[in-house]
Amino acid sequence: MQALKTAGIPAQAVAIVVRPVDGAKAAVRHRGDAAMNPASLMKLVTTFGALELLGPAHTWRTEILADSPPQNGVLAGDLYLRGSGDPKFTYERLWLLLRELRGRGVKEIRGDLVLDKGAFAVVDHDPAAFDGKSLRPYNVGPDALLFNFATLHLTLVPPDTPGGSVRVLAEPLPADFEVVNRLQATDAKHCGEWRERLEAKLASGKVELSGPFPRVCGEKRWHLAGLPNGLLLQGVFTRLWRELGGEFSGQLRDRPTPANAIALASSESPALGELVRDINKFSNNVMARQLFLKVGAGETAAADTALRTWLAKKDLNFPELVLDNGSGLSRRERISADNLARLLAAGWRSPVMPELMSSLPIAAIDGTTRKKFNGNGVAGQAHLKTGSLEGVRGIAGYLLDKNGRRHIVVFMVNHPNAGAAQPAFDALLEWLWAGAS
Repeated sequence: MQALKTAGIPAQAVAIVVRPVDGAKAAVRHRGDAAMNPASLMKLVTTFGALELLGPAHTWRTEILADSPPQNGVLAGDLYLRGSGDPKFTYERLWLLLRELRGRGVKEIRGDLVLDKGAFAVVDHDPAAFDGKSLRPYNVGPDALLFNFATLHLTLVPPDTPGGSVRVLAEPLPADFEVVNRLQATDAKHCGEWRERLEAKLASGKVELSGPFPRVCGEKRWHLAGLPNGLLLQGVFTRLWRELGGEFSGQLRDRPTPANAIALASSESPALGELVRDINKFSNNVMARQLFLKVGAGETAAADTALRTWLAKKDLNFPELVLDNGSGLSRRERISADNLARLLAAGWRSPVMPELMSSLPIAAIDGTTRKKFNGNGVAGQAHLKTGSLEGVRGIAGYLLDKNGRRHIVVFMVNHPNAGAAQPAFDALLEWLWAGAS
């Protein structure tokens, strides 16, 4: 309470539940039934539900197909790329997929590249709608053929000598796409919020980068979204195919794969039990949205129904629950601390508990908590999902106290000063670890 008071956060803006994993009686409960915006804590509902509904061994397949088999290394017609909503169809996996196609003797593609996105219903998505920052990767929308999170990865390399220029290494770089580098190296003494001082502008066939970049920062990664997923995929497909010695000069089209199409190559994703680690440890919004839609066979309303039906079968009826996209990147989504704690208790008893728990960031060790909870007993002793939006902060997960007892902890703050809530989180977790409950 003292930490909250210092942060200017009133008690009525907070919800807290602490309970043992093997008992229903709460050691601490404050506004447990209040419907709160959980931010990324909502990923716990999506990932736990998907682990039980799809199974931790579930995988996604991305396929290359054609109307007819290639003849003498030539594919006379179109090449179809059919997606299934894979949350992690990356640059490296596209390269392996095309390498397999070349290995099967295909060299020249005379038709077009046809993207089959039929696994998901069309979702209207404006990447600027949430906060106006359309180039931020967290604002990328779902896509049945999501490629590399629809994101360019830029490595900024400061010059070794005074007067030198900042180098920019871009991957994956689409064919015929230009990176216009106007970054300026500076002698600032501190790196600070270097990314906030840079500007990127996307135009047809290029991205323009400008702004000051301190040498003291060393090499940094800058992740940029904004390029339409289909264009990024086409451009990288073309570049990789040419690098592999293939020929292709076709156009990009979207349409379903013919029923009699012939499969030429395929790529299988890692298992869901592995992918939930990326979703929860690094709070990957677009992966969570992909998973949410998969639970609903590609439709948002069906995903909502599927998760509610699953919860009801587990005797988890959450009347205040509002699901929007399953990632927590929403101003609409709601859940109470009581019910989030009940969900975690059910997770502890579930056959998929090892996969769910190991997907959560370890306090002061990795993921979104790597730089938090250092210097006290909580470090390494808690698996905690974090949530963060403007005006929203939260933690939820499991903590092992110094006496070997494990607890469920949920702490949510909805207030303009929520960004100052970390000392209150620290105080509660330190008290709990010390065995005071």
